[in-house]
Amino acid sequence: MHISQHSLKQFNRIQDSALTQDIFDSIQDFPECGGIGFFIGTVRNHHEGKAVKSLKYTAYAPVSEKMIRQIEQQIQQQFAVSYVRVIHRIGTLDIGEKAIIAVAYAAHRREAFAACEEAVERVKHEVPVWKEEFYQDGSSQYVAGCCIRRDYVGTSQVSQREASMQQHCEHQHHAAESDHLKLGPHKHQQDTEQHAVLNKSCEPTIYQWHM
Repeated sequence: MHISQHSLKQFNRIQDSALTQDIFDSIQDFPECGGIGFFIGTVRNHHEGKAVKSLKYTAYAPVSEKMIRQIEQQIQQQFAVSYVRVIHRIGTLDIGEKAIIAVAYAAHRREAFAACEEAVERVKHEVPVWKEEFYQDGSSQYVAGCCIRRDYVGTSQVSQREASMQQHCEHQHHAAESDHLKLGPHKHQQDTEQHAVLNKSCEPTIYQWHM
């Protein structure tokens, strides 16, 4: 890496205001890199046949911050790339607003694309960020994941991700039982919904959160 870690920009991975790619370090600081992998996830206006008005993301910030930084470091080592960063929005987002941005700098495009994609997948699968959808008909609901085909990634990656997910689920259940994680003001109802989501997410499969 051309510059030291101490010279890199310092910023929160969980953001409560509009996301911008200007927050990241410049590719010019990494002259060994010739490829940029970049992803922006925005809020769409529909989900499973319902017209979406807006979304609200909530997060357990201390854990989310730590986990995203760990994921960045792990992916940087796994793909031997120079730079990986992910930022995720919390709060209320309107249609078209940015919910997540990920970037990876590498010597070649394949590594950059692969590292960026893996960063997005792991953040969306593992980090405790919850999404509530608000619909045009006035209703709302927390959104659980939907299955990705198991042949989307290699068998070894599936096993590693399932093991990681199981560890995270155990942490979430313990935290929920300790009354540390709350999804909203109506505690009893929200706790019930939370446990349902946790039970769903702990099944031996891979989930993708809808943007």
